[in-house]
Amino acid sequence: MKVDKSPSVVGGAMIAAGTMIGAGMLSLPIASAGMWFGWTVMIMLLTVFFMYITAEQILEVNLGYRPGASFDTLVKDNLGGLWRFVNGFSVAFVLYILLYAYVVGSGSVISNTIGHNFDIAIPRYQSSLIFALLFTGIVWWSTKAVDRISTILMIGMFLTLFAAVTGLLGKIEIPYLFEPSGESRYAIYAFASLPFFLTSFCFHASVPSFVKYYGIEGKKIKKAIAWGMSITFIFYLAWMVAIMGSIERESFLSVGSDQVAWLLDEVNASPFAGLALRFFAFFAVVTSFLGAGLGLFDYIADLFKINDGHKGRFLTALITFLPPTILGMLFPNGFVLAIGFAGLFAAIWSVIVPAAMVINYRKKAEKSGQKPAVSFRAFGGKVMPYIIILYGLVAIVSHLLVEVFNVSALNFFK
Repeated sequence: MKVDKSPSVVGGAMIAAGTMIGAGMLSLPIASAGMWFGWTVMIMLLTVFFMYITAEQILEVNLGYRPGASFDTLVKDNLGGLWRFVNGFSVAFVLYILLYAYVVGSGSVISNTIGHNFDIAIPRYQSSLIFALLFTGIVWWSTKAVDRISTILMIGMFLTLFAAVTGLLGKIEIPYLFEPSGESRYAIYAFASLPFFLTSFCFHASVPSFVKYYGIEGKKIKKAIAWGMSITFIFYLAWMVAIMGSIERESFLSVGSDQVAWLLDEVNASPFAGLALRFFAFFAVVTSFLGAGLGLFDYIADLFKINDGHKGRFLTALITFLPPTILGMLFPNGFVLAIGFAGLFAAIWSVIVPAAMVINYRKKAEKSGQKPAVSFRAFGGKVMPYIIILYGLVAIVSHLLVEVFNVSALNFFK
């Protein structure tokens, strides 16, 4: 008799890493320019720790439900209708703002690559429009099409990222990394970077999918999440070393309105590494666009109860992709700004909501006197959820202060 094997930890780790690694990492060097390398590593480690704990908190609650229970169900049952609305709005806003960022980023990458290699000038709004129409069509056609194309693109993304980073690592200047590091006056800019790193380590809507995929196997899911975050951290660390080691800190003062194109042009890379970097940027934007687009597409279809036929999918595609496409063409310089705002709202649904949810879930279990079906508990005991909520609030306030007082990485010498 054939026995179905449980999915491997490695497979789950790659799903988690693939969800996190994407176009958002193009914003990290610019967001980190104020604090530079030493503080960047510290903030990354802090972010990994807190985001891993919040994933565990979602997992703890989710294991008390049947496999297949959605994140929306968990929030509704443990926090009520108001928080369900807040959470749903935050998720939708994050996905919309990310789609806008990816439309903008696609225009920068495509125009820059064609101009750099073929000396042909293509307006960014035209590149963005062509990109949006093409990949919106793929999402409209079928989820299976997105699956197959995303798999190919993910392979391309990892290969080109490896080629670009290894090529850049051979060109790094160690003094670029450590000359300004460690000075206390740079610490203030660490707060400005919090929303960007939070977004880049965010995959928490996938935790219920892990429970559906693995079943009630808390330890195995925990390992998959831990390995996935570790892989992502290693990629991001190599990326920051490669970029910050090849661009002087003062050069970030010259960042123009098209931040992505500036980054691609500024790095000290061989022609091969430079081309690999541009292809990575394109693959990262496409995979992120397809992932965020499919998530929002399904959310919109479920919210408005739109049928899954071709006409229904066309209507859903219009609601999903038309607003970010129009905004991307009208306001083509908002890539980094959009990633920051995504981090602000991601702090709500991927940090504050999981912590509040696990607090109420445990209180309900204590009142009922029933032991959970699975003996899994997120790290940190009773105190950690409150620390997590504080972390989420700090990230939100930090972003708001950046917008109000312009305490950004781009004016750190002023």
